[in-house]
Amino acid sequence: MNIFYNKEGIGDTLIITLKDIEPEKRTFEKKGDIARIFDEDKNETAGYNVFDASKYVPITGNGPVDITEELIQKLNEALAQNGFEQSIEADLSPKFVVGYVNEKEKHPNADKLSICKVNVGNEVLQIVCGAPNVDAGQKVVVAKVGAVMPSGLVIKDAELRGVASSGMICSAKELDLPDAPQEKGILVLSDEYEVGQPFVQK
Repeated sequence: MNIFYNKEGIGDTLIITLKDIEPEKRTFEKKGDIARIFDEDKNETAGYNVFDASKYVPITGNGPVDITEELIQKLNEALAQNGFEQSIEADLSPKFVVGYVNEKEKHPNADKLSICKVNVGNEVLQIVCGAPNVDAGQKVVVAKVGAVMPSGLVIKDAELRGVASSGMICSAKELDLPDAPQEKGILVLSDEYEVGQPFVQK
């Protein structure tokens, strides 16, 4: 789930995205200040637009909104107030974590891509990576599915040249860290970082 707000660009509207639905299958229903976007055949909710959002939740700034239990509670109250029976559930686990590259093998269909098995503490993710310096035995920063990069890119499950990939191994530049090198390559962390922990630059 991702939430965006840009008062200057689109007005006092909160855009909540829950899942991708093909455009031709999307339909809308509006009740009061809230529009629900959903797949009519499956009755699956893709997201909501909350108009006059500041009436329901305190929001400042532009861009991605930090998702907290308090915010979700206020949004669910707003849904109920506007006549919706649905509620929002959120995965509040950290989306940028320290990972350990267990294995690296060459992608069968692309010379410059590698298939990595990356331990992120509670699971091992398969991530296709194009960085020339990625290797087994490294501690790295992983943007998990659902993460929003500083550029605004939302990380999703993907398939790269026929191989499934869940997440992204990040460079310092992609993380918008100060003094990030310009050359291509992932950020390799020192041993002081603990696998599975949220990434905070030390």
